[in-house]
Amino acid sequence: MSVLSTHNLIIDVPGRESGTPLNITIEPGQRWGVLGPNGAGKTTLLHTLAGLHAPRSGEVKLSGQSLSQLRRRYVAQRLGLVFQDRQDGFPATVLETALIGRHPYLSPWQMEGADDYTRAEAALERLDVSHLRDRLVSTLSGGERQRVAIATVMTQAPAVWLADEPTNHLDLHHQSAVMALMAEQAAEGQAVVMCLHDLNLAARWCDHILLLYPSGEACWGPRDSMLVPSALERLYRQQLTVVEVDGASVFVPKVGK
Repeated sequence: MSVLSTHNLIIDVPGRESGTPLNITIEPGQRWGVLGPNGAGKTTLLHTLAGLHAPRSGEVKLSGQSLSQLRRRYVAQRLGLVFQDRQDGFPATVLETALIGRHPYLSPWQMEGADDYTRAEAALERLDVSHLRDRLVSTLSGGERQRVAIATVMTQAPAVWLADEPTNHLDLHHQSAVMALMAEQAAEGQAVVMCLHDLNLAARWCDHILLLYPSGEACWGPRDSMLVPSALERLYRQQLTVVEVDGASVFVPKVGK
């Protein structure tokens, strides 16, 4: 059974009259990469899947139930969203921020317990930010803040990860570590949906791909059927060279094209 699905979904992108109705089934253990140029609607799609942005038409279903009819507390327990951009609403330490991931499970005025702290501390350790646990998030670098945001969703332990540019601001080592974490989450039975700009990260780590075109056109399917030069060159308006490295395809823009 799908954990998240869309039914004739058309996202509401300003200035766009319509688009391809999205009928996508996302199952536990799958890793979806959403690809498209700037302005194609990747972030809008992710926010629509999370219930934060109303669709123009159609619906999103979470575990077979219409997302719009579900209680937000239930949705918050099942869907975890890594935002592309974040603003600090109030001063908080790294550990306090990670513990926000446990709030959907707490009753009003209930304090976090030992298990909540254990989960948060393990997530901070996994994202290599445990040494920053007492620092204010506002004092961190962009990459450190990104890793704290991912650790917060890991603390939340959702059934579905919705990650908007999860490698944003990260150096090469931490990019690889975060993508490996996403693969681990999928291997444990969670579904992962990631908006990505890097074709090669999608080729390496995703098993399903959704291509979003600026016109609203969309197509989706297994990775190997979607990551073909003809479709990608039209998507990005950029000619590509495909080379093989260690048995995997690597996409390189043609110089001067």
